[in-house]
Amino acid sequence: MTALAVPQPPERAFLGVTNSVTGRIWRDRCDLRAAQTALAIHQRDGLPEILARIVACRGVGLEDVENFLNPSIRNLMPDPSVLTDMDRAAERMADAVLRKEKIAILGDYDVDGATSTALLVRVLRASGLDPLFYIPDRIFEGYGPNIEAVRRLAERGASLLVTVDCGSTSHEALAEANKFGMDVIVIDHHQAPTDLPYAYAIVNPHRADDISGLSQLAAVGLVFMAAAALLRELRRRGHWGGSIPEPDLLQHLDLVALGTVADVVPLTGLNRAFVKKGLIVLKNRESEGLRALMDVARLDGPPAPFHLGFLLGPRINAGGRIGDATLGVRLLVTDDPAEANRIAGELDRLNKERQAVEKATLEQAEAEALAALGHEERGAIVLASGEGWHPGVVGLVAARLKERFGRPAFAIAMLGETGTGSARSIPGVDLGSVVRGAMVEGILLKGGGHAMAAGLTIAREKIGAFRAFLERELTEAVERARAEDTLTIDAAITARGANHELVEMIERASPYGAGNPEPVFAFPSHIVAYADPVGGAHVRVRLRAADGAALDAIAFRCLERPLGQALMAARGQTMHLAGCLAVDRWQGRERVQLRIADAAPADPLSAR
Repeated sequence: MTALAVPQPPERAFLGVTNSVTGRIWRDRCDLRAAQTALAIHQRDGLPEILARIVACRGVGLEDVENFLNPSIRNLMPDPSVLTDMDRAAERMADAVLRKEKIAILGDYDVDGATSTALLVRVLRASGLDPLFYIPDRIFEGYGPNIEAVRRLAERGASLLVTVDCGSTSHEALAEANKFGMDVIVIDHHQAPTDLPYAYAIVNPHRADDISGLSQLAAVGLVFMAAAALLRELRRRGHWGGSIPEPDLLQHLDLVALGTVADVVPLTGLNRAFVKKGLIVLKNRESEGLRALMDVARLDGPPAPFHLGFLLGPRINAGGRIGDATLGVRLLVTDDPAEANRIAGELDRLNKERQAVEKATLEQAEAEALAALGHEERGAIVLASGEGWHPGVVGLVAARLKERFGRPAFAIAMLGETGTGSARSIPGVDLGSVVRGAMVEGILLKGGGHAMAAGLTIAREKIGAFRAFLERELTEAVERARAEDTLTIDAAITARGANHELVEMIERASPYGAGNPEPVFAFPSHIVAYADPVGGAHVRVRLRAADGAALDAIAFRCLERPLGQALMAARGQTMHLAGCLAVDRWQGRERVQLRIADAAPADPLSAR
């Protein structure tokens, strides 16, 4: 069965599913205009109908098809000078290289911060320097530069401080650096205030006076552009040659890809090129640190964005969450295979420890959330707070709560009279602006973030006021977002059509992720021939089409949820199913597998 060629009217649900087992409406991702574009792409470029449909449904116009399917850094990366203060930053770093100054790099403790730091360390080492690097401790120092860290770096002789993935709001810490005679360069992608801290240069596309249009880049993408500007400036000054050959910046695209995917920035435009080309570099396994990390993560087969986000990223993050925050950077900058193996092993151990801590915390958080919500279907926010929770896992717990209850979730770890929390949102609900609003009203001690994620620090006495503030500010938006909760379908196919050829075809439109969602296929009226629990929380399924063709499938983390219960109860019954296709590799064998996202009764009357 090929893709549905004609989109269904916007008021009509895909396959008539208006209330799936997860409570969603199914909609055709392709509206009339996208369908017309898909037809034009199919006819002009000769793309298969399904691929043309996938491309058009992501807002790609006729003239952008080539850049979308074959993104190149040469075509998509603008001159770094378009960023405000970039030239000033490159010139100051070039001065430091030529003068043999001591440069200190201070990065955030997440994957974007670690890869940004490692990339700049590697470039400066290739330029002839031996820079310091510093990652603040998540628990004891918190996010971004702090006064004590700045003092320690000054005492170690640093005359230039470069902050990456942080620094845009660090007035006190940067003022301290200036007192010690350090120049400061900020390379950051977080929301920037109108009153920027005093620094030699602040490269941030969110600055009010920046017109680069590069706000979609992760910090590591900005660092890549800063590195390109630095190499160019050093070339202009005649630095390269003899004993110092100019480094190939493209060989570090594996770091850029990892940070970009892990920070969940949109995989559009230049970010697509970063990730697409970075995956090729990663496949070559030339980085000792990433090679060792792939080995401990048992990554077999070609790396994909999924592996970056769910296998490699969490292990880099584990050091910052519950261990030594510098471990990730140390792994990414080493060229010693033995050291790489040792650090990767330690990060893998910490990741297992993190998983255990997260599991215990989540169980308590879910119980508290259920008690708070009761049985009411309100648009209320889930606010979970707990004594003894590890601050390093609250972001992960918030993400799980959001997934479990389908609404924004805050998880706060209390330590004495102060709590540190993280939040994750649902589409259509801007948490970043609400957290900033709570800051303005004096409810939070610290806070900031993006639409889909935020962090905060709060006094115990203010938690009640914060909960009331969230109810007042978010209830309407949450109710509206939940009412509009839909699953968008790219095409309808059958089990027989879900083969390796199709998976290879849709891979041409990868990398998939934020801003470029993985294609979702509907499988109309398939028999659930088999459904059983696997791995403690998942459900393994085998589907059978009317013509007898079979397809293996799995539904992750849903055994105790409506989707898992419906699948278990549907053995031998016919259902509509929807999800994403992937190649499952196990013990040298490859098979196409459906990752089930939703299901609905095949009887249209039951689907209403």
